[in-house]
Amino acid sequence: MGTDLHELLRSLRVWDPEVTELRAFDPAAAPAEPLPLFARWLAEAAAAGEREPHTMTLATAGEDGLPDARIVMLHGADAHGWSFATHATSDKGRQLAARPYAALTFYWPTLGRQVRVRGPVGVAPAEAARADLRMRSTGALAAALTGRQSEVLGSVEELARASEAAWERARRDPATPSPTWTLYRLRPETVEFFQGDERRRHVRLRYRRDAGDWVAELLWP
Repeated sequence: MGTDLHELLRSLRVWDPEVTELRAFDPAAAPAEPLPLFARWLAEAAAAGEREPHTMTLATAGEDGLPDARIVMLHGADAHGWSFATHATSDKGRQLAARPYAALTFYWPTLGRQVRVRGPVGVAPAEAARADLRMRSTGALAAALTGRQSEVLGSVEELARASEAAWERARRDPATPSPTWTLYRLRPETVEFFQGDERRRHVRLRYRRDAGDWVAELLWP
């Protein structure tokens, strides 16, 4: 099994030219703030064929200080912060309550790009969370109404029963609230843009806050 795994790993190609386009990136032409560049890169990733360019890794740490990570969806990015949502009672919700700081990572292999964001996390007003949930699909609402995220599950049958009831409720009343559904906003302190290069001369442009202003600097790859 171990040998098969290693052989598989050695056979895999990174940034296969048949499916990846490593574009030129001139950091000197980058905007003074990171958000406009992120919006452009996100749009370019979608246009290049990334099926879910808005998905990202969310890394948190709990009271024990140990790291944890999972894939979530970006719900928005503006002057208020970079938004994502989950149940306050979930693992990530409890970890953010204990240590309200997180890191986000986007990876778009079709362009050899990634974006890394770090900063403190705050909770958006309850009305913003309700509005966020109302904009989502029936399935997303049903999942939110099923609740009990990260708790131990007794059986798949138990999940099926709870999910069916939640789907019925979501169809019957699309405005049904989920009390624990919470919209979080990460206020970035650093945002790094990484553009891969076929000769491994990767371009890394980091924005960091300094006394309220953004400072842009290059990093060695």
